[in-house]
Amino acid sequence: MATNEFAIEVNNLSKKFTVDESGRGFAGSIKALFHRRKREIMAVDGISFGIRPGEFVGYVGENGAGKSTTIKMLTGILVPTSGEARVNGIVPYENRQKNAAGIGVVFGQRTQLWWDLPVRESFELLKVIFRVPPDDFRETMKKLDKTLNLAPLMDMPVRKLSLGQRMKCDIAASLIHRPRILFLDEPTIGLDVLAKENIRVFLAELNKTDGTTIILTTHDMNDIEKLCHRLIMLDRGKTIFDGATDELKRKFVHEKLIEVEFHGHVEDIDKIPGLSLVREQANKKWLRFENHSSGIGDMVSLLAERYGIKDLSVREPSVENIVRSIYENRLALPDAVRQTAKEENV
Repeated sequence: MATNEFAIEVNNLSKKFTVDESGRGFAGSIKALFHRRKREIMAVDGISFGIRPGEFVGYVGENGAGKSTTIKMLTGILVPTSGEARVNGIVPYENRQKNAAGIGVVFGQRTQLWWDLPVRESFELLKVIFRVPPDDFRETMKKLDKTLNLAPLMDMPVRKLSLGQRMKCDIAASLIHRPRILFLDEPTIGLDVLAKENIRVFLAELNKTDGTTIILTTHDMNDIEKLCHRLIMLDRGKTIFDGATDELKRKFVHEKLIEVEFHGHVEDIDKIPGLSLVREQANKKWLRFENHSSGIGDMVSLLAERYGIKDLSVREPSVENIVRSIYENRLALPDAVRQTAKEENV
């Protein structure tokens, strides 16, 4: 991978932790005091990818898959056991201060603001820490206030902010020095629907207008589906998919749900090849269509020819359902797909 092509480069990156194991029960705990047993955990296992400037990438996986460990290595918090990583051309764990100047980081469970200070003073302190010129600071704050509506919060102590208000302020704080890369670790966790949508709109606009490279780790697949053009999936420290979010749907969605209302009563519709009845209510039916051999357009035309249709809509499974199916081993990822995704993006 050429450094000037990528905002983030990861090559065969691994992180291993050694943990103490205690024995079972009281006797086992006492024995462990004198004879400690250790176990190695491979949190990240030889992952490689390249992220170009301006990409908005979803980085997903189940708990313990290695997402947060990867982010901590890329932000310089952790040193990898093996492999290489570069962020803006910098090795993050070798030059933490220089790396921090070019990135913004938001951890959903932790705040970078000072708990007892008003929001305004936290921002002023960050301005000094990052050595932001006064004119640049005023311009940035004006823009952040306009998009995030920060003015009503500026004189409130951080401890009195709601979770949604604090998250807006944390995101603003991460952007005070205008970083080229923004790492977001569960930024919408615990937020209500309105607060989530406000954050999503802001992030999409930031990526579009400023060209900020954004890496989002989240368990909320609605965030991924609405924001991320590319998806990297981890399972037990290994990459199992790396490609366009739409490509995930195209490759692995082989069924759609047809919601159709007929003018009159219809029987035996599930005897049509490729259709199965999910449920029905009066003249309305929900049908599952498996599109292995024919397209959805052909099936809609067939239904229109045979029956009197009053209304019809077609839905496909969400990214959340696809990802859940993969992790529950109900949907297999062929090795060829993994290799193709890797070749296309690295």
